[in-house]
Amino acid sequence: MNISLKITYIGGPTSLLELGGLRLLTDPTFDPAGTEYPSATSTLHKTAGPAIRPDALGHIDAVLLSHDHHSDNLDRLGRDLLKRAGVVLTTTIGADRLGGNARGLAPWQSFDLPIEGSSVLRVTGTPARHGPASMDRGPVIGFMLALRDYPDLAIYVSGDTVWYEGVAEVIQRFPIRIAILNLGAARVPEVGLFNLTFTAAEALEFTRACPQAIIVPLHYEGWQHFSESRREIEAAFAQAGMEHRLYWLELGVQAGLPLAIE
Repeated sequence: MNISLKITYIGGPTSLLELGGLRLLTDPTFDPAGTEYPSATSTLHKTAGPAIRPDALGHIDAVLLSHDHHSDNLDRLGRDLLKRAGVVLTTTIGADRLGGNARGLAPWQSFDLPIEGSSVLRVTGTPARHGPASMDRGPVIGFMLALRDYPDLAIYVSGDTVWYEGVAEVIQRFPIRIAILNLGAARVPEVGLFNLTFTAAEALEFTRACPQAIIVPLHYEGWQHFSESRREIEAAFAQAGMEHRLYWLELGVQAGLPLAIE
Protein backbone atom coordinates (compact mmCIF):
# COMPACT_ATOMS: atom_id res chain seq x y z
CA MET A 1 0.00 0.00 0.00
CA ASN A 2 1.19 3.54 -0.73
CA ILE A 3 0.25 6.86 0.80
CA SER A 4 1.30 10.06 -0.94
CA LEU A 5 2.12 13.40 0.61
CA LYS A 6 1.26 16.14 -1.86
CA ILE A 7 3.28 19.36 -1.52
CA THR A 8 2.77 22.62 -3.37
CA TYR A 9 5.61 25.12 -2.95
CA ILE A 10 4.19 28.65 -2.66
CA GLY A 11 7.38 30.56 -1.81
CA GLY A 12 9.79 31.20 1.06
CA PRO A 13 8.69 29.01 4.01
CA THR A 14 5.17 28.60 2.65
CA SER A 15 3.91 25.30 1.27
CA LEU A 16 0.59 23.49 1.08
CA LEU A 17 0.69 19.93 2.41
CA GLU A 18 -2.13 17.51 1.56
CA LEU A 19 -2.32 14.21 3.43
CA GLY A 20 -5.22 11.96 4.29
CA GLY A 21 -7.71 14.51 2.98
CA LEU A 22 -6.30 17.29 5.18
CA ARG A 23 -4.84 20.53 3.82
CA LEU A 24 -2.07 22.06 5.94
CA LEU A 25 -0.24 25.32 5.29
CA THR A 26 3.26 26.06 6.57
CA ASP A 27 4.34 29.57 7.69
CA PRO A 28 2.03 31.77 5.56
CA THR A 29 3.76 34.52 3.55
CA PHE A 30 1.76 36.08 0.72
CA ASP A 31 2.84 39.73 0.46
CA PRO A 32 4.21 40.93 -2.91
CA ALA A 33 7.88 41.22 -3.82
CA GLY A 34 9.49 44.45 -2.69
CA THR A 35 7.65 44.63 0.63
CA GLU A 36 9.80 45.81 3.55
CA TYR A 37 9.38 45.01 7.23
CA PRO A 38 11.16 47.45 9.56
CA SER A 39 11.69 46.60 13.23
CA ALA A 40 13.59 48.16 16.08
CA THR A 41 16.83 46.41 15.05
CA SER A 42 16.62 45.70 11.31
CA THR A 43 14.54 45.72 8.12
CA LEU A 44 13.66 42.53 6.25
CA HIS A 45 13.29 42.75 2.45
CA LYS A 46 11.07 40.41 0.47
CA THR A 47 12.41 39.74 -3.03
CA ALA A 48 9.79 37.38 -4.49
CA GLY A 49 6.02 37.15 -4.26
CA PRO A 50 3.97 33.97 -3.78
CA ALA A 51 3.27 31.52 -6.59
CA ILE A 52 -0.35 31.24 -5.41
CA ARG A 53 -2.53 33.97 -3.97
CA PRO A 54 -4.19 33.26 -0.61
CA ASP A 55 -7.69 33.62 -2.05
CA ALA A 56 -6.89 30.83 -4.54
CA LEU A 57 -5.92 28.28 -1.91
CA GLY A 58 -9.33 27.07 -0.84
CA HIS A 59 -10.01 25.62 2.58
CA ILE A 60 -7.10 25.20 5.01
CA ASP A 61 -7.62 22.71 7.84
CA ALA A 62 -4.56 23.78 9.83
CA VAL A 63 -1.69 26.24 9.68
CA LEU A 64 1.68 25.02 10.96
CA LEU A 65 3.19 28.30 12.16
CA SER A 66 6.74 27.95 13.48
CA HIS A 67 6.54 31.42 15.03
CA ASP A 68 4.44 34.53 14.70
CA HIS A 69 6.97 37.29 15.43
CA HIS A 70 9.03 37.42 12.20
CA SER A 71 7.60 38.69 8.93
CA ASP A 72 9.46 36.17 6.77
CA ASN A 73 7.38 33.45 8.45
CA LEU A 74 4.13 35.35 8.90
CA ASP A 75 3.69 38.46 6.79
CA ARG A 76 0.71 40.81 6.57
CA LEU A 77 -1.43 38.86 4.10
CA GLY A 78 -0.40 35.62 5.81
CA ARG A 79 -1.68 36.99 9.10
CA ASP A 80 -5.00 37.86 7.45
CA LEU A 81 -5.33 34.26 6.28
CA LEU A 82 -5.03 32.74 9.76
CA LYS A 83 -8.62 33.44 10.74
CA ARG A 84 -9.85 31.40 7.76
CA ALA A 85 -8.04 28.24 8.85
CA GLY A 86 -9.59 25.53 10.98
CA VAL A 87 -6.79 25.82 13.53
CA VAL A 88 -3.40 27.52 13.82
CA LEU A 89 -0.76 25.43 15.59
CA THR A 90 2.19 27.43 16.86
CA THR A 91 4.31 28.20 19.94
CA THR A 92 2.53 28.66 23.25
CA ILE A 93 3.51 32.33 23.44
CA GLY A 94 2.49 32.83 19.82
CA ALA A 95 -0.94 31.31 20.48
CA ASP A 96 -1.40 33.71 23.39
CA ARG A 97 -0.58 36.65 21.13
CA LEU A 98 -2.76 35.50 18.23
CA GLY A 99 -5.78 34.28 20.20
CA GLY A 100 -8.84 33.08 18.30
CA ASN A 101 -8.23 29.73 16.59
CA ALA A 102 -4.55 29.50 17.59
CA ARG A 103 -3.42 26.59 19.76
CA GLY A 104 -0.02 26.49 21.40
CA LEU A 105 2.19 23.40 21.38
CA ALA A 106 5.12 22.87 23.70
CA PRO A 107 7.85 20.50 22.47
CA TRP A 108 6.53 16.91 22.37
CA GLN A 109 2.93 18.03 22.92
CA SER A 110 0.46 16.74 20.30
CA PHE A 111 -2.74 17.86 18.61
CA ASP A 112 -4.93 15.41 16.68
CA LEU A 113 -6.68 16.30 13.44
CA PRO A 114 -9.43 13.90 12.23
CA ILE A 115 -8.94 12.62 8.69
CA GLU A 116 -10.88 10.53 6.19
CA GLY A 117 -12.37 7.43 7.75
CA SER A 118 -11.87 7.03 11.49
CA SER A 119 -8.17 7.83 11.76
CA VAL A 120 -6.34 11.00 12.81
CA LEU A 121 -3.24 12.92 11.84
CA ARG A 122 -1.20 13.54 14.96
CA VAL A 123 0.78 16.80 14.91
CA THR A 124 3.54 16.89 17.52
CA GLY A 125 5.49 20.01 18.40
CA THR A 126 9.26 19.56 18.12
CA PRO A 127 12.15 21.53 19.64
CA ALA A 128 13.66 24.30 17.55
CA ARG A 129 16.24 27.03 18.19
CA HIS A 130 16.32 30.12 16.00
CA GLY A 131 20.05 30.84 16.20
CA PRO A 132 22.99 30.16 18.52
CA ALA A 133 22.45 29.19 22.14
CA SER A 134 21.59 32.24 24.27
CA MET A 135 21.42 34.38 21.09
CA ASP A 136 18.34 32.96 19.43
CA ARG A 137 15.60 35.12 17.92
CA GLY A 138 12.76 34.09 20.20
CA PRO A 139 10.65 30.95 20.70
CA VAL A 140 10.09 28.78 17.63
CA ILE A 141 8.75 25.30 17.07
CA GLY A 142 8.85 22.54 14.46
CA PHE A 143 6.26 19.87 13.73
CA MET A 144 6.10 16.11 13.29
CA LEU A 145 3.19 14.69 11.30
CA ALA A 146 2.19 11.04 11.62
CA LEU A 147 -0.95 9.11 10.73
CA ARG A 148 -2.21 7.21 13.76
CA ASP A 149 -2.59 4.03 11.70
CA TYR A 150 0.96 4.31 10.29
CA PRO A 151 3.19 5.76 13.06
CA ASP A 152 6.36 4.60 11.27
CA LEU A 153 5.82 7.08 8.43
CA ALA A 154 6.69 10.42 10.02
CA ILE A 155 6.94 13.74 8.19
CA TYR A 156 9.10 16.45 9.78
CA VAL A 157 8.58 20.19 9.24
CA SER A 158 11.57 21.91 10.83
CA GLY A 159 10.43 25.51 11.00
CA ASP A 160 13.22 28.05 11.53
CA THR A 161 15.93 26.24 13.45
CA VAL A 162 19.63 25.48 13.43
CA TRP A 163 21.10 22.00 13.90
CA TYR A 164 21.48 21.36 17.63
CA GLU A 165 20.77 18.69 20.22
CA GLY A 166 17.02 19.37 20.21
CA VAL A 167 16.77 18.51 16.50
CA ALA A 168 19.02 15.48 17.02
CA GLU A 169 16.53 14.25 19.63
CA VAL A 170 13.70 14.60 17.11
CA ILE A 171 15.55 12.16 14.82
CA GLN A 172 16.03 9.74 17.70
CA ARG A 173 12.33 9.78 18.62
CA PHE A 174 10.67 9.54 15.21
CA PRO A 175 11.16 7.39 12.07
CA ILE A 176 11.31 10.34 9.66
CA ARG A 177 10.60 9.52 6.00
CA ILE A 178 10.22 13.08 4.67
CA ALA A 179 12.03 16.09 6.19
CA ILE A 180 10.97 19.58 5.08
CA LEU A 181 13.89 21.74 6.19
CA ASN A 182 14.10 25.54 6.32
CA LEU A 183 17.55 26.17 4.88
CA GLY A 184 19.23 29.27 3.43
CA ALA A 185 21.52 30.01 6.42
CA ALA A 186 19.52 33.14 7.21
CA ARG A 187 21.54 36.03 8.62
CA VAL A 188 20.52 39.50 9.78
CA PRO A 189 23.76 41.54 10.01
CA GLU A 190 22.24 44.12 12.34
CA VAL A 191 21.59 41.30 14.82
CA GLY A 192 24.86 39.42 14.30
CA LEU A 193 26.86 37.46 11.74
CA PHE A 194 25.53 34.09 12.81
CA ASN A 195 23.08 31.72 11.18
CA LEU A 196 19.42 31.66 12.18
CA THR A 197 18.37 28.66 10.06
CA PHE A 198 20.02 25.50 8.75
CA THR A 199 23.20 25.93 6.76
CA ALA A 200 23.92 23.44 3.99
CA ALA A 201 26.54 21.85 6.24
CA GLU A 202 24.01 21.48 9.06
CA ALA A 203 21.47 20.02 6.64
CA LEU A 204 24.09 17.44 5.71
CA GLU A 205 24.51 16.57 9.41
CA PHE A 206 20.75 16.08 9.62
CA THR A 207 20.74 13.96 6.47
CA ARG A 208 23.51 11.68 7.70
CA ALA A 209 21.69 11.21 11.00
CA CYS A 210 18.40 10.43 9.26
CA PRO A 211 19.28 7.90 6.53
CA GLN A 212 15.70 7.00 5.50
CA ALA A 213 14.48 10.55 4.93
CA ILE A 214 13.88 12.43 1.71
CA ILE A 215 15.14 16.01 2.25
CA VAL A 216 12.85 18.74 0.90
CA PRO A 217 14.50 22.21 1.01
CA LEU A 218 12.30 25.17 1.88
CA HIS A 219 12.84 28.83 2.86
CA TYR A 220 16.14 29.37 1.03
CA GLU A 221 14.98 32.05 -1.43
CA GLY A 222 12.59 34.96 -1.74
CA TRP A 223 14.13 37.10 1.02
CA GLN A 224 17.28 39.20 1.08
CA HIS A 225 18.69 37.82 4.33
CA PHE A 226 19.57 34.33 3.07
CA SER A 227 23.32 33.74 2.81
CA GLU A 228 23.05 30.42 0.93
CA SER A 229 21.03 29.72 -2.21
CA ARG A 230 20.03 26.54 -3.98
CA ARG A 231 23.42 26.57 -5.72
CA GLU A 232 25.36 26.42 -2.44
CA ILE A 233 23.06 23.74 -1.04
CA GLU A 234 23.36 21.59 -4.16
CA ALA A 235 27.14 22.00 -4.22
CA ALA A 236 27.53 20.96 -0.59
CA PHE A 237 25.38 17.85 -1.03
CA ALA A 238 27.13 16.93 -4.30
CA GLN A 239 30.54 17.24 -2.69
CA ALA A 240 29.34 14.86 0.05
CA GLY A 241 27.91 12.44 -2.53
CA MET A 242 24.40 12.97 -1.15
CA GLU A 243 22.70 15.01 -3.85
CA HIS A 244 20.29 12.10 -4.46
CA ARG A 245 18.76 12.72 -1.03
CA LEU A 246 17.43 16.16 -2.05
CA TYR A 247 13.97 16.69 -3.52
CA TRP A 248 13.53 20.17 -5.00
CA LEU A 249 10.05 21.63 -5.35
CA GLU A 250 8.98 23.79 -8.29
CA LEU A 251 7.13 26.99 -7.46
CA GLY A 252 3.38 26.64 -7.81
CA VAL A 253 3.51 22.99 -8.89
CA GLN A 254 2.07 20.19 -6.80
CA ALA A 255 4.48 17.31 -6.16
CA GLY A 256 3.62 13.87 -4.83
CA LEU A 257 6.08 12.20 -2.46
CA PRO A 258 5.26 8.53 -1.80
CA LEU A 259 5.27 7.07 1.69
CA ALA A 260 5.76 3.35 1.08
CA ILE A 261 4.07 0.89 3.40
CA GLU A 262 5.34 -2.69 3.44
